[in-house]
Amino acid sequence: MSIFLRTPQAVEVSPPPRRAEPAPPTKPPEGMLGMGRAAARSTNLNDEPYLTIRKKVHTRLLATMNLASDAPDSGRVRQEITALYNQVLTEEKMLIGRAERDELLEQIIAEILGYGPIQPLLSDPSVNEVMVNGPKEVYIERKGKIERAAVEFLDDDHVLRIIQRIVSPLGRRIDESSPMVDARLPDGSRVNAIIPPLALNGPTITIRKFSKIPLSVNDLMRNGTFDERFVAFMKAAILGRLNIIISGGTGSGKTTTLNLLSGFIPSDERILTIEDAAELQLRQEHVVRLESRPANIEGKGQITIRNLVVNALRMRPDRIVVGEVRSAEALDMLQAMNTGHDGSLTTLHSNGPRDTLRRLETMVLMAGMDLPLRAIREQIASALHLIVHQERLRDGSRHITYVTEVQGMEGDTIVMQDIFTFQQYGVKDGRITGALEPTGVRPKFSERLEAAGAALPADIFAPSARGGRQPRHW
Repeated sequence: MSIFLRTPQAVEVSPPPRRAEPAPPTKPPEGMLGMGRAAARSTNLNDEPYLTIRKKVHTRLLATMNLASDAPDSGRVRQEITALYNQVLTEEKMLIGRAERDELLEQIIAEILGYGPIQPLLSDPSVNEVMVNGPKEVYIERKGKIERAAVEFLDDDHVLRIIQRIVSPLGRRIDESSPMVDARLPDGSRVNAIIPPLALNGPTITIRKFSKIPLSVNDLMRNGTFDERFVAFMKAAILGRLNIIISGGTGSGKTTTLNLLSGFIPSDERILTIEDAAELQLRQEHVVRLESRPANIEGKGQITIRNLVVNALRMRPDRIVVGEVRSAEALDMLQAMNTGHDGSLTTLHSNGPRDTLRRLETMVLMAGMDLPLRAIREQIASALHLIVHQERLRDGSRHITYVTEVQGMEGDTIVMQDIFTFQQYGVKDGRITGALEPTGVRPKFSERLEAAGAALPADIFAPSARGGRQPRHW
């Protein structure tokens, strides 16, 4: 049975508000060169349409002007690139956002006048090192830590073009017959490049950047690399014409420390610098810079560091500063130190002060001289006064960890004594805390410093309240 109920009065109920329908997707502009929706989703400037623009601008520039004759920072060249770029965009009817438009223009300018995708990294003052491991992998070092950069090259040929742009102005070459090269950028940054078949990942570039504003002593003291006592001690050692080796591992800051210490050399002395790739930044007026030269395409004409050290002795130097000793030139360097050229400075790769002496012995033997080991050690003990060892710690910070005096020979052993050592106090916020503490031992060459008018107060060698590490008698 069905029951129907009729309400006495109809009640109007307003319908719920209608939800707005989403707008249909807009059709991509006709001038997008067929990129379609993919262009709206992707802003990768390595996509084909953008590459077409870059290639056309580059080709027209090469046809209309001589880029090699223009300075890299030439405003006129930049204006011509910008005008051609706008013209090509108009011809291709390519519509892109202002941000992408400006970024693409900067990439084109960097490609023509700079160093391509890595140009922004080289211009970034916070980046210390740039490492290209083939076209698609670019890494940087920032604050002592390595991270991957958001840039990449197109292919192997693209990386090779950038390498050629770096080495060609220096008269260097890189090809299959000579697949490795050391070079430098105009600002002094050190460059190493190695290409296939030796580099299996593709052409590889390593650039150790130099700051446009060189680090000062105060900068390194703020960073904790050393303190005021170390600065006072090293200034006296330089004025007292001690022969000093700065040792340490790769990237520990040896060259930076060498630059700073060489700043204490009096301005009235004649300084000769000898390097594989000139990167020292001495500020004295009377500086003669020498640079080694690799062999030419015929395998001739090579000038080694050893050749330059021998020649430097005929150039009336007051100081000889060798960027780094790696091989047989160690013998000639020791000979120079032992023949009246006191106050010489150099750097050397090693793990510690004692390893520094072992490496020196090995490099002297590489000179091919049939010398007994005791004679070599006597040469080292007589020539060398001080070893300054620097390390990059696990948190990325760089510290002077040892300042060690070479005291002489006892039997067949070279005797050394720590003057300062780095003492770690702990770790705070992921950073190692510590200080370079005196060991309480006064060096034997103190009388030499006094005779040179560079006497040091005794409290410099007094351990602080926190207590220094016990001195080591090597």
